[in-house]
Amino acid sequence: MKPSAFAYHRPGSVDEAIGLLHDLGDGAKVLAGGQSLIPMLALRLAVFDDLIDIGGIPELSGVQRRGDLLRVGATTTEAAVETDPDVLACCPLLARCTPYVGHFQIRNRGTVGGSIAHADPAAEYPAVALALDATLELASPSGTRTVGARDFFDGLWSTTMAADEMLVATSFPIWSGRCGFGFEEFARRHGDFAIAGAAVAVELDDDDRVRRAAIGLIGLGSTPERGTAAEAEAVGTRGGEIDAKALGALAMGGLSAVPTDLHGSAEFRLRIGATMVARAWTTAISEATGD
Repeated sequence: MKPSAFAYHRPGSVDEAIGLLHDLGDGAKVLAGGQSLIPMLALRLAVFDDLIDIGGIPELSGVQRRGDLLRVGATTTEAAVETDPDVLACCPLLARCTPYVGHFQIRNRGTVGGSIAHADPAAEYPAVALALDATLELASPSGTRTVGARDFFDGLWSTTMAADEMLVATSFPIWSGRCGFGFEEFARRHGDFAIAGAAVAVELDDDDRVRRAAIGLIGLGSTPERGTAAEAEAVGTRGGEIDAKALGALAMGGLSAVPTDLHGSAEFRLRIGATMVARAWTTAISEATGD
């Protein structure tokens, strides 16, 4: 199939882009890398009167360390994130999840902001943003505001952005100290969307007790999810005393919107999800302890 007819706009600045969003109204859609939007348009799963291509706006691309935050511009490509030295040093979880994003051809065009704004619960970046309590920088004609990842995703392919707002950057907190990170996902083929997955970060104190833990879940709801019960159980416990399998099962508790589809039942996804959490947790603890 072919997309319905649309008008194409290529602004040269953020102000111009958000001006177009405001003026064109609900029939307009921001185009970043296009790796999700273009197939949906081609299949006519989505129809828009106007596409606003932000790929030519220089200020939206790049990675910067700002104090204890790593700021990633919305049009920074996934391929760039995968090898960026600041990402590798300051936000290892973001770098480690990136090879799971489609294939390298997709990562050459796909963008961090595009993935997060698309809000697919089976995607990697939304889960990492949620796990690490990232903040989203949104621009509109009335100014700029920030919103936490916890308050950004509100449904399948849906966010709390207003119609005239645009995601311009995501800032990830930089974890320091005795930290470890793990990422695991299960898909039927490499490059497919995950049936279930987990992004784990852990920090230990000098006594090997878990000071903080973050568990992001993929493919287990209508939005990315957090394994909050497992996080709470882990904090204060010695890392070596935690049963990873039991923690994985605990992370599945409280999930109420686990999908059943042609890829698997909700029960199957929960079993896979628990295993992915256990594996990612084991990797993270091992890295934090230096074992």
